[in-house]
Amino acid sequence: MAEPRVPGDDRQTLELPCGESLDPREIDLGMREYACSCGDRHAVVMDVHPPSRFFPESLVAVLRETVETADDFDEFGTPHLLGVVMEEFPERVVSYDATEDGTVGYAMLWITDFDSRRLHEIVVELVVELMEHAVSHAEDETAVTEFESQMLEFDVEAFVDEYRQVRDFETEHDRPV
Repeated sequence: MAEPRVPGDDRQTLELPCGESLDPREIDLGMREYACSCGDRHAVVMDVHPPSRFFPESLVAVLRETVETADDFDEFGTPHLLGVVMEEFPERVVSYDATEDGTVGYAMLWITDFDSRRLHEIVVELVVELMEHAVSHAEDETAVTEFESQMLEFDVEAFVDEYRQVRDFETEHDRPV
């Protein structure tokens, strides 16, 4: 059944994981979080955000070289990272396809039930899991053992803290590391 609306009102609404609704055109390209009327802050990610939002460029380059994509994207990127998050947490991430809306500046939008810092931790944790899985198939047992020992020492929270401090997410001067 069609939703009632005012003639000429072509606003889209996106239902957030918390149950609140939002017009996706309210989201600014520089947004990393949305202060919701529910009282929480939700992470905001767009396809135009580079994967270096979460990882240093050197790791992004390695991921692009090693991860084969079977989709319309030229290379591994932010849509793949958010796809992994959506696969793991389907009820806690909503997406909006804006490919037909030339007024917003992005093609895809994801809003999560997590704040941006927690989303950052989740993305790092999931990529580490993918890396562990890939390395477990390596034929070189020494490489597997070395990787596993390095991962035992890897502290996701400390990495995210340091990376976010270096990236300076609080200002418009955020640059890749």
